[in-house]
Amino acid sequence: MIRSIAPALTAAAALLLVGPLSGCDVAARAIDGIGTPPSNHTAQPAGGGTAREAAQALVQLDSIPVKGRAPKTGYTRDEFGPAWADTDRNGCDTRNDILARDLTGETFKPGTSNCVVLTGTLADKYTGTTINFVRGQGTSSAVQIDHVVALSDAWQKGAQQLSADQRKELANDPLNLMAADGPTNGAKGDKDAATWLPPNKAFRCEYVTRQAAVKAKYHLWVTRAEHDAIGGILQGCR
Repeated sequence: MIRSIAPALTAAAALLLVGPLSGCDVAARAIDGIGTPPSNHTAQPAGGGTAREAAQALVQLDSIPVKGRAPKTGYTRDEFGPAWADTDRNGCDTRNDILARDLTGETFKPGTSNCVVLTGTLADKYTGTTINFVRGQGTSSAVQIDHVVALSDAWQKGAQQLSADQRKELANDPLNLMAADGPTNGAKGDKDAATWLPPNKAFRCEYVTRQAAVKAKYHLWVTRAEHDAIGGILQGCR
């Protein structure tokens, strides 16, 4: 069952739909997206698995400023707006939009216009395992929605200078969101690529490509260690 989501796509999300070579095309072109309407949350995430994409992501990475990590002073989750706000105004909160995008065989709570996801199956990219999602106390946390670039990390690398609306967009941008294994997401916390990478090595090229795309789109920076970690992964993807 597919929901109708009316608002216009952002440039980045639209590019996510164009096919298997789209991952680093998104990375290369996403910079102009700030301030545009929130994108269609059913758009597929970026790729990142081909030599061409890796080469483009390396160019993207070199356009991102390299600076030291700023203090975490002043950071709270509230600085990025209400959690899982319905930014695209399709009647569903962002968490349910991403669950519906990333799960297969999903079922929905009756009377919610195919909005509230009750069950589904996740092919988890972080671990390479399959997880059965069942909504409920004690079960929902098995699948969590991860910010690919953690909000705390973003705060310390330029998001303090963004407007409140831009930070809210960052927190709800499909490019920066993916359903993931709950415990693995918890282990990641707010770490960047210098200190955490997905256990599933086959996903690392796409993971760092998406991190670079998000940081470029929202004019964030990377630390030297982070830059070198992302660059090292991308070199291996080639």
